[in-house]
Amino acid sequence: MPLFQYKAIDSSGKYVRGSLDAGNIADLEARLEKMKLDLVTCKPKQPGADIFGRHKITRRDLINFSFHLEQLTRSGVPILDGLIDLRDGEENPGFKDVISSVIEAIEGGSSFSQALAMYPKVFDDVFINLIRVGERSGQMATVLSDITETLKWQDEIIAKAKKAVTYPAVVGTLIFAVIMFLMAFVVPDLMNAIVGLGGEIPFLSLALLETSNFIVDYWYLVVAAPIVLIVTLRLLYTSRPGFRYKMDGLLLKIWMFGEVNEKIKISRFTRYFALMFASGITVLDAIKLSKTVVSNAVLEDGIDRAWVQISEGGSISESFQNIGIFPPLVIRMLRVGESTGRMDESLKNVSYFFERDIDERMDKMEPMLQTALMSVIGLIMIWLITAVFGPMYDTISTLNF
Repeated sequence: MPLFQYKAIDSSGKYVRGSLDAGNIADLEARLEKMKLDLVTCKPKQPGADIFGRHKITRRDLINFSFHLEQLTRSGVPILDGLIDLRDGEENPGFKDVISSVIEAIEGGSSFSQALAMYPKVFDDVFINLIRVGERSGQMATVLSDITETLKWQDEIIAKAKKAVTYPAVVGTLIFAVIMFLMAFVVPDLMNAIVGLGGEIPFLSLALLETSNFIVDYWYLVVAAPIVLIVTLRLLYTSRPGFRYKMDGLLLKIWMFGEVNEKIKISRFTRYFALMFASGITVLDAIKLSKTVVSNAVLEDGIDRAWVQISEGGSISESFQNIGIFPPLVIRMLRVGESTGRMDESLKNVSYFFERDIDERMDKMEPMLQTALMSVIGLIMIWLITAVFGPMYDTISTLNF
């Protein structure tokens, strides 16, 4: 049952704001009338963070949800009773509202998967379809266990990626701020002193002086340019499919990150493909649903082309080989899966190999980023020292005392 955010008026004429579950607007009006309130305005309320980022439904919430529900289901507790227990113990108010609405929908006659589908921003298509498979097969506990393990793996990868980039990002920001300060307040005085002493000014010093003058005169552009660039790229990425395709292709080729990014996405695809195939979903449906977890236009386009070839009678391995974007290991394991009839196990092996490789690369990424950052900082400091103290030393050495 959807959650509505409403504005109503009570018998004394005072405005009241709040949120309430209702089947539709007419149902909301009827419920408010029982509370002696008259509806003024309303809108569907989507779960998520408020303006301060509180009550956001995170991947951790979904992991706990699927894990505890799997444990309860495996113990013989009915889904509805398990959801009630989870709702009563949920600490996140936003997620508690979602679970309450799911419970009401099930009590109103909806299936578990239909109730989850009311919240597409919380439960994606893959999650919902796997739950639907669990309902049909009677293997809900197994499906929930697989979902939990997959979400845990995603969470671990994201945590490692954040750890790898956090330190370089923080240190890089601080160094950038220090360099900006030096360029704006220290370098101009030093360079003026050097010019006042006379003598020839080398190219590096002239470049430093021009850079410093630009930062002093147009500091607002230097500060605003990265923000404007990021906002512009995001707008173009979301509004223009062609631009998104080019950016996603670039993200698969960028140094250090590209190969890891590609393997993460392919591993997610093969993991979900194996999970749905083992759950009884047809190959074509499993491919189409698994494509939604890739989140890359280049790979999505390739998967679509493979899907078309398979739907026209082509084999799975040959179709994926023809699109030319999947590594040989994936193609080889798909061929093994076709020949043995154990496609799900072959795909799980692909995911396992990629996960090991991703873990190793993630462990190496942090020191590599730190080394690259230190190298850039060293080059900048060498430039500053050479540009400032070089001409100063040359000028002083020519003076006669």
